[in-house]
Amino acid sequence: MGAEKPATRIALIDGNSFYCSCERAMNPAYENKPVVVLSNNDGCAIARTQEAKALGIRMGAPWYQIQHLAHQQGLVALSANFPLYGDLSDRMMSVIGQFSPHQEIYSIDESFLDLTGLPDSGRSIAQALRQRVRQWVGIPTCVGIGSSKTLAKLANHFAKRLPKLEGVCDLSGLSYPALLRAIRHVPVADVWGVGRRLAPQLQALRIHTAADLAQADLAMIQRRFSIVLAKTVQELRGISCLELGQLPEPRQQLLVSRSFGEAVTQLHELWPAIASFTSEAAEKLRTQQSLAGVLHVFARTSPFKSTAQHAGVATLSLPRPTQSTSALLTHAELGVKQFFKPGMAYSKAGVCLMDIHPSQQSPQQGSLFDDVFDTAPTADPVMQTIDLLNAKFGHHTVQLGSTLHDPTAKWHSLQRRLSPHRTTDWDQLIEVWH
Repeated sequence: MGAEKPATRIALIDGNSFYCSCERAMNPAYENKPVVVLSNNDGCAIARTQEAKALGIRMGAPWYQIQHLAHQQGLVALSANFPLYGDLSDRMMSVIGQFSPHQEIYSIDESFLDLTGLPDSGRSIAQALRQRVRQWVGIPTCVGIGSSKTLAKLANHFAKRLPKLEGVCDLSGLSYPALLRAIRHVPVADVWGVGRRLAPQLQALRIHTAADLAQADLAMIQRRFSIVLAKTVQELRGISCLELGQLPEPRQQLLVSRSFGEAVTQLHELWPAIASFTSEAAEKLRTQQSLAGVLHVFARTSPFKSTAQHAGVATLSLPRPTQSTSALLTHAELGVKQFFKPGMAYSKAGVCLMDIHPSQQSPQQGSLFDDVFDTAPTADPVMQTIDLLNAKFGHHTVQLGSTLHDPTAKWHSLQRRLSPHRTTDWDQLIEVWH
């Protein structure tokens, strides 16, 4: 007889209040203080520490409603420093990946690991992982372990909310009755893959908790909802149905948009913003090795002001799918000129790439009037060179001329509380000794 297959063990590692923890890693003076990170233009809270939550600050709370807490309670509010968060995320994921050859990076602060077959207990692996990430990167984490990805998510939920677990919860070794007892108080809306939309429909069927869903009739769930939710039911029973992916699925749409720090009224003010967003979207397109066939560009005035309103939109089908920044810029400029109205106070703009296909697909039919006569879209060597230089020497080291802009332009987001780029800018490194 062959050796018995080891039981599946999946871990989900999650950075605690990740954006705030990144700020604390760079400035230990923020430890034990209430900290929030604000959205673009310092509008609302998008990350909160436990101390900030204890003050009653909810997710998405507008800054103007909570700014009094800075004086009354010592609240620290910081502008979002995404280059810092992205860099520390890369470092954290690299450390986490040392504990298993099979890793799926799920988001900027979450990662799945396959611990199946590893000799040590799940708890000992998790404790070692948490200690190493904390020491090497400075980010506190919680680890949930289960026999499926859905149960690992639930275990992580417990690890965050129950202090006695000390940041680690392992559900993988529980019997089925014990597992049901463990998840009987989890609202069904908190189950990964259910959410607020499906929860009312399940509650109407007397399915109120994760344990209720685990015991639901599988055929009925698939018939009335979907095969995806049926897989969630099996996952809650400890049957792994969602494989660990090595790479994220390519996105079918790529959107880059911003609210402006100040409204712009002139075409020469709006175009640099659109050009910058187009360049960023094209770079993301090349990163996932895709081509776009449709470009959607838009700008709108603020709906919260009593000034004249206008929502300008242009959707352009490209002559042939491309990942070239220069080609996309050409069409973006045409789109902006189509909808722009002089005098309108535009407060937000964006670019969305659609009809996205893998760049390795079959040859495309060209046009009789194409400047280039090959029909198989290949990587642009100029774009490749620019990407390589920017990857080596830093973002925006090399840019196309039409994307160059004044760093003090009105359309840039207001970031009055921005922390230094300690890990991504040579000029802002922490000075240890002088």
